[in-house]
Amino acid sequence: MSLAFYMDEHIHRAITTGLRLRGIDVLTVQEDGYTSFPDPTILDRATELQRLLFSQDEDFLAEASRRQEQGVNFTGIIYASQLFVSIGDCIRDLEIIAKAGELEEFVNRVQYLPL
Repeated sequence: MSLAFYMDEHIHRAITTGLRLRGIDVLTVQEDGYTSFPDPTILDRATELQRLLFSQDEDFLAEASRRQEQGVNFTGIIYASQLFVSIGDCIRDLEIIAKAGELEEFVNRVQYLPL
């Protein structure tokens, strides 16, 4: 069973489409009705849905750090810099994570792309 992703609202549509074409379960913030919600709410929602949050927003790195320090659980964040990681690399690496990973591996941590 593959992992499911929750896509931050600023993720390029080509990444979401590319993953869906590869059979990966992806839900966007927009599709879920959470557009413009604050980052902590988005991360809470991903956790509630048991989905890994994929973001290219550095603010989520600060939120993850805060939660790690305070012992607040979250399902995990996959982060890729918009400046240094291409759309194709994001799709490839997220597909690998979805098909080979286990949710428990990502709980309360940040995974940086590229792998």
